[in-house]
Amino acid sequence: MKFNIFKIETFIPEEYVTELRKSLNDIGVLSIGGNYDNCMTVSKVIGSWRPLEGANPFEGNIGEICIAEEIKVEFCCKRDIVKTAVETIKRVHPYEVPVINIIPIVNIEDI
Repeated sequence: MKFNIFKIETFIPEEYVTELRKSLNDIGVLSIGGNYDNCMTVSKVIGSWRPLEGANPFEGNIGEICIAEEIKVEFCCKRDIVKTAVETIKRVHPYEVPVINIIPIVNIEDI
């Protein structure tokens, strides 16, 4: 089965959400059906991580568990622009290694 639509999700500090939305919308990723743009969902979540030796953390201290509020951003994306969307997230995202999940979506037309 070939997937044509993917859900992309990432976790980002709240102060970067507006810039991420604008950047993704500017490349056409957040458009749905030709009549809507800026289409994405945001949810507040609590994340945890521990920067290890050699890391350059945006937040937290080496060797200590950091627990902080983040924003989960989700949007649907066509196959032909997934790579550009991921590159845009990496450019805007402040984390050294952002989590970016790419999940294939099965539409009833594809079954």
